[in-house]
Amino acid sequence: MEHMSRDELLALPATTSVENAARALGLGRTRAYELARRDRFPCKVIRIGVSYRVVTADLHRLLGVTGAERPSS
Repeated sequence: MEHMSRDELLALPATTSVENAARALGLGRTRAYELARRDRFPCKVIRIGVSYRVVTADLHRLLGVTGAERPSS
C-alpha cells in the first residue's frame, strides 16, 4: 500500500474512512479496523452504524500537520 501524500492528507474532509487514516499512518487495513473496534486507534474514531469514521483534525495533530500548512484555494 502506498502512503498518503501531504497534499492528499490536507485535502481530506472533516472525517475520513479508517482505510484513508490507515494509509496516512502506514497501517494495514485489517490492523486499523482491529484497533478501531477495540477503541485503540490512535485518533478519534466515530462509529456510525456499522461504519467507522476518523476525525481528520485528530489525524492531522497526530501527524504534526497544522492549519497553516493548508494550501490556499
